[in-house]
Amino acid sequence: MEDLGPVAWPPEPITTERLVLREPEPRDRATFVELLASPEVHTYLGGPRSRDELERDLPVVPGQWPGSFVVELDGSMIGNILLRRATVHRRPAAVGKADLGYLFLPRAWGFGYATEACAAALGWLAGVLPGEPVVLTTQSANVGSMRLAAKLGFTEVERFEAWGAEQWLGMRSPAAPAS
Repeated sequence: MEDLGPVAWPPEPITTERLVLREPEPRDRATFVELLASPEVHTYLGGPRSRDELERDLPVVPGQWPGSFVVELDGSMIGNILLRRATVHRRPAAVGKADLGYLFLPRAWGFGYATEACAAALGWLAGVLPGEPVVLTTQSANVGSMRLAAKLGFTEVERFEAWGAEQWLGMRSPAAPAS
């Protein structure tokens, strides 16, 4: 994966009804460790990383690159959204397109924060790269991610086997509504 190319970074923080999407900061490091070490978060992502490894290896400001947004609620990080260029992908239909990824703390699940934050990030992307299609890959068994993909306007391109499970590849055309 590579960055999105010639976009101004970082953008001004993006404010939604309840959330702020902003560039990562040093104060977010502990939450990045929590996200990446969480067995619940990584149920469909190949398992968590070791907390000791993360504490040792994560930079002072994790996720600091164009397309990486911290999702903040009431001044605290609850998740991370990543928009990157899929220069290498298991599926040819995804290569060269913007790829949406997201991680949210389990305590933030079920409140619509992921939908709100991803819609805002996709809106930002549409503003800086008009006409850009976006892909999303998730395990088809991940009911929450499948529901989120549908809400965001992603439609199925294909299903495939990878990492020992069925994966779902969806695409969102530039005109798809984000609700």
